Amino acid sequence: MSDRDDEMYRAAVLYYVQGESMDAIARQLGVSRSTVSRSLKQARDTGIVRISLTHPRDASSDVEQEFTERFGVRAQVVSVRESVSDVARLDRVAKVAANAIGEAVDDHTVLGIAWGTTIDAVAAHLLAKPVRGCTLVQLNGAANDSTTGIDYVSNIASRFASAFNAHSVLFPVPAFFDYASTRDAMWRERSIMRVRDTQKKCSLAVFGVGSLVGGLPSHVYESGYFDEEDRAQMARDRVVGDVCTVLLRQNGSWADIEMNTRASGLTPTQLRRIPRRIGVVAGRAKAKPLLAALRAQLMTDLIVDDQTARHVLTMT
Repeated sequence: MSDRDDEMYRAAVLYYVQGESMDAIARQLGVSRSTVSRSLKQARDTGIVRISLTHPRDASSDVEQEFTERFGVRAQVVSVRESVSDVARLDRVAKVAANAIGEAVDDHTVLGIAWGTTIDAVAAHLLAKPVRGCTLVQLNGAANDSTTGIDYVSNIASRFASAFNAHSVLFPVPAFFDYASTRDAMWRERSIMRVRDTQKKCSLAVFGVGSLVGGLPSHVYESGYFDEEDRAQMARDRVVGDVCTVLLRQNGSWADIEMNTRASGLTPTQLRRIPRRIGVVAGRAKAKPLLAALRAQLMTDLIVDDQTARHVLTMT
């Protein structure tokens, strides 16, 4: 530990554990009060200090309990004013999710992430946590006929990997193959088998829920992954959204959707084998795909804004 890290840690212990004032800490450490203030802020930013809150029972906790009873998930409902924009709503949920993910990651965690607008927002709020031996693995491919997806995904993955000092394993395949037979052949390639073997070792998965509609577009539906014929087929199949770029109907079914035979993401069956699965959802437009994901039993944990959570409960 460097002298600067040691000073941050000592200041944090004195302030958060022993309850000393900043002035008292400054005298003990022989520094200015402003230096103590900066040290405490940096201790929070770097993960030396991690703050958790437990709210008294309120309306949100009643909703959380109802999600547990109906769907068997641990829900954390984030209170957000109805008047805020979709971007601000997502940002507030993403901050809570980033904290929850930090608490869930431990030494030797194998963390799987599915790229998308929501997880990109979460990555921006991750705090560093000093854990060892972690591995980060991409759960779904990102290429299409106009982009490799590497820049977008690697930016998200690098922020997760940096937060947890993790070894990063990317998945360099299309989000959707043109032919199911091509996907089957690719799955036999040793380099891809190595990535898929790492996916099978995941102890924690983090993902959002994609929606075909809404004010804040899901990345997969706005970035050239589907042409008009694909969209018409999704309408015929009554698709409402996706998880890990595997398409879902509102009743949670997915296996007989033809496009899923060409999808590279983990299927619901494969995803359910991961012991802990954190879904992050913001925005009322995500209500239908969220309900689909819950009915498919894709989540063990859910972090969602209160408006979306209540809307889902009215649909069941």
